[in-house]
Amino acid sequence: MTRLALRSLRHRPGTAVATLVALTAGVAILLAMGSLVESGLRFSVAPDRYAAADAVVARPDLTVTGTDLDGSATTSTVALPEGGTVPLDLADRLRAVPGVTAVVPDVTIPVVAGGVPVSGHGWIGAAPFGDDEVLVSAALRPGDTIELTVGGVARRYRVSGVVDGPGVYFTTARALALNPRPGRADALAVTGRFDPAELQRAAAGFEVYRGAARGRAEHPEGARAAAVLVEVGAAFGGYVVLLVGFVVAGTVGLAVRQRRRELAVLRAVAATRGQVRRLVLVEVAALGLAGAALGLPLGWLAGRWVRAGLVERGAVPAGFPFRDGLLAAPAVVATVLLVAAVAAVVGARRAGRPPARARGRVRAGFGLAALAGAAALVVVTAVTGGTTAIASATGLLYLLVLAVALLAPWINAGAARLLGPSLRRLWGAAGRLAAANLRANARGTVTVLTALVLAVGLGGSVWFLQDNLERETVAQHRAGTVASLAVVAPGGLPPSAAEELRRLPGVAAATGVHRTAVVVRVLDGAEPVPAQAVDPLDLPSTLDLRVRRGSLAGLDATSVAVSSLQASTHGWDVGDQVSLWLGDGTPARLRVAAVYDRGLAFGDVTLARATVAGHTATPMDDHVLVRATPGTDARAALSGWLAAHPAATATPPGTLTAVLATDLAVSAWLNRLLIAVLIGFAALASANTMVVAALSRSRELALLRLAGASRGQTRRMVHAEQTALLGTALVLGGAIAALTLTSVVYTLTGRLVPYVPWPAYATVLAGAAALALGTTILPVAHLLRTPPIRAVASKE
Repeated sequence: MTRLALRSLRHRPGTAVATLVALTAGVAILLAMGSLVESGLRFSVAPDRYAAADAVVARPDLTVTGTDLDGSATTSTVALPEGGTVPLDLADRLRAVPGVTAVVPDVTIPVVAGGVPVSGHGWIGAAPFGDDEVLVSAALRPGDTIELTVGGVARRYRVSGVVDGPGVYFTTARALALNPRPGRADALAVTGRFDPAELQRAAAGFEVYRGAARGRAEHPEGARAAAVLVEVGAAFGGYVVLLVGFVVAGTVGLAVRQRRRELAVLRAVAATRGQVRRLVLVEVAALGLAGAALGLPLGWLAGRWVRAGLVERGAVPAGFPFRDGLLAAPAVVATVLLVAAVAAVVGARRAGRPPARARGRVRAGFGLAALAGAAALVVVTAVTGGTTAIASATGLLYLLVLAVALLAPWINAGAARLLGPSLRRLWGAAGRLAAANLRANARGTVTVLTALVLAVGLGGSVWFLQDNLERETVAQHRAGTVASLAVVAPGGLPPSAAEELRRLPGVAAATGVHRTAVVVRVLDGAEPVPAQAVDPLDLPSTLDLRVRRGSLAGLDATSVAVSSLQASTHGWDVGDQVSLWLGDGTPARLRVAAVYDRGLAFGDVTLARATVAGHTATPMDDHVLVRATPGTDARAALSGWLAAHPAATATPPGTLTAVLATDLAVSAWLNRLLIAVLIGFAALASANTMVVAALSRSRELALLRLAGASRGQTRRMVHAEQTALLGTALVLGGAIAALTLTSVVYTLTGRLVPYVPWPAYATVLAGAAALALGTTILPVAHLLRTPPIRAVASKE
């Protein structure tokens, strides 16, 4: 059977190449994603500051318990966006553990050295210097002096030594005095000969890291990046597995349907159904192994390119220990072979049986059920809000594509009847033949229609969604920033800056803004959401958040303002008491003072600066918004203060909007890349299917030519068929994309008409047209060059 399968592949290059291309692309993409997952799961970095510690007690994550739909308890873990902290008084409990000789707190201090933000820490171990001295990694010599700015206050220190690691090191006492989170530390470094179980009991509620795990505690940003890599790689890899199955199932099913006579002959000479299935299975397995041999090197190169892009755009910290996917490669090959095998068996079983009316009714029933489910999601999206509506709209896309795939035979037949008169008018006799062919082959063109609808639906919805998010975020920021100027400085501005600016003559209002994040419950888990902490005194005069309900005048240390998206997601309203966690994991219960609309630009949660004081990694404001009194030159009013603070500069608010747009473009790079790969793979599915379908018509086209049709008439008939299929796919795919995109955009922005850039829209249409026509015209032109007598005598 193996020899027969390999011979069959050699004599059927069209379907073999189509399946090989799909499998090769699937292996390459999955290995690129698998290397990300492997890098995240195997993240390990050698400890540097904690190298002398025998254990480290920290809390980088927040674990939330919930209840599943069946009543069982569930737990989920989320990385704390501001980095978790431990109370300093925990050190006393740890010192009481037998065998513990020392417990040293480690704190992170934002420092500006020479205009460049760096991290400061306390020196863990014996300190060979005093409180007015530091250890640095810069190109300085012991005895030199260096000016460091901490919390907006500049001070000169004597360099007592140079270290290999990055940053600035103070004595432990000096570091605790400069600690931006008084009473708390990033971690506690423990030394001694102790029982690990005893230490864990004493550190109840916190994590104890020993051995190589100390590096994860020292580099929480790396651990957070590792979690993101696992999440992105696994989620995107799942989509690719589904697409590989779809492509292979369609290609193999079409190839087997074209071989009915050949398989029937095999059955007639005593081959069993199992042997026929094994024949198809061996063919696909051979192609799968060849695809793995070609796809693994391509996937390795693609993975390196993606990883370099992540580091370059700051999504992953520099120096992150990426893996090349050596462990992921066997899993990728096994997954692709398994998916291909299942698709081949299913395709062989379907194609090996004659059509049955009962199976058609079952297919129609499932198709109508998918359509009904899509209609229900439209209602859910319309009457709900928040993340529930977004999830419903996303599911709507896939349900509609599934409905088209299941109902495609009836859609094709209906479209042929509807478009028949137009085809006859435009192409004459060729159009009449095209309409008849479409009606007769309505089931055979199912895969072609589904692949085209999938490509157009994905390209017209998911890609344009990113455009809408970026455009709306920038528009909200531009409209919501009503200040005259924004004051910025390297490393930020101290909270006192807003009060100092507010007292200047000619300044009507000043608001300090600090970007942070909080953690909120979502279903049975939790997730971080972007937030801003502000000085609420002059907030309405500098920021217009477009308050829908309530008032920002009531914002204080015990209250919170939330975006309409978060309010609708959680059912919050003005006056409600809501529970959340601050960025360092500290629980907070706050009263909702206002609900506002401009959450994309200014964060889903707005807190008073006093609420987050001592709970953020830095006490500094990212910027201070200043509004001048009418008739006053804002720059002139600030000139004296700026002269006294040479590191600070005043810039128009539009500069902040431009920086936001740049940041959005950088952060959207990975999303666009993943979306482009999905669309590209869907296009590959369409191309594969249409090329195979076109090449399979050799005998049909030859018979037409023998019956008197000229080469030009035959070519025009094929053009008419493809135009009809393309038109149907564009209408259905465009409708699906429009419905999905409108639902999501309305939920996020309240706009009924989404933004669609016409050049990009024209590119989608032109790409679909080129795909549909090019993958048919070229193969058919090749077939028409073969003499019809020889084509009729050829194999199926």
